Amino acid sequence: MKRKIIQIDETKCTGCGQCIPDCPEGALQLIEGKARLVSDLFCDGLGACIGTCPEGAISVIEREAAPYDERAVMETIVRQGAPVIKAHLEHLAGHGQIPLYDQAIEYLIENGIPIPDHAAPNRKSAAPPRAYPPAAGRMGEGVVCHSGPHGAHPFAGCPGSAARSISRTGGPRQPVGGTTDSELRQWPVQLALLNSAAPYFEDADLLIAADCVPFAYAGFHTELLKGKIVIIFCPKLDPDIEGYIEKLSEIFRLHTIKSITVAHMEVPCCSGVRYVVDKALEKANKQIPVEEKTITIDGNVR
Repeated sequence: MKRKIIQIDETKCTGCGQCIPDCPEGALQLIEGKARLVSDLFCDGLGACIGTCPEGAISVIEREAAPYDERAVMETIVRQGAPVIKAHLEHLAGHGQIPLYDQAIEYLIENGIPIPDHAAPNRKSAAPPRAYPPAAGRMGEGVVCHSGPHGAHPFAGCPGSAARSISRTGGPRQPVGGTTDSELRQWPVQLALLNSAAPYFEDADLLIAADCVPFAYAGFHTELLKGKIVIIFCPKLDPDIEGYIEKLSEIFRLHTIKSITVAHMEVPCCSGVRYVVDKALEKANKQIPVEEKTITIDGNVR
């Protein structure tokens, strides 16, 4: 069938990953450094990912594509937890996709999955907003949808914010023995607070890390930080990413930097750390060796 679906211009895509959190349906993935549409079945063609692409690499086109499959999408979404379910429901509601929204709700009810509190669609009929029962077999966990205006509660839908538990009983663990000394060599560490002209940047090996990395990786001090000057920030929650690019580029221009190690979490939005570093190097017109480390949520290096 011919329908609307997204198209990604690979010549413009930088692989920053900023589009991926806004696709709770799971249609986009980073593959070999580029955002790619992994399945026509998962793309609803509504273009929620377009607004967050800083390079204008994503557009909506009309072409022959497999029909969008809401039930297949829900099978993927429910594994990511309530925040992503909520984002998907509000995505459908905000675009007036009532039949798809109803299919999603029915899937949750049929499978005994609690319906998260969210802004339900406005229905033009005089009938009152539809209320859904608590999920079967989950006493007290069901939530009735609240009606509200389209887009009243926007949510980024990042898969990295989906709630999950990490089991620490049995299985392999990171071998960190005894008490380790701090390897921190400077203060402050947050990019917004750093002085670009600070002397400790001269001839430094930099560790540029996402905020969550030290909490997830037990070997942070001994394996990543030792002998380096550290800079931390969050590419998703910190508001001034353009300011961060400017400040990093100033640090690169003012000092001789020997090497850069980039450490970020495995969740898609966290890959923005590398994006900021690459943009700053480009702005500073500097070529500095960069090594990238990806930390998994269960605390390993990938």
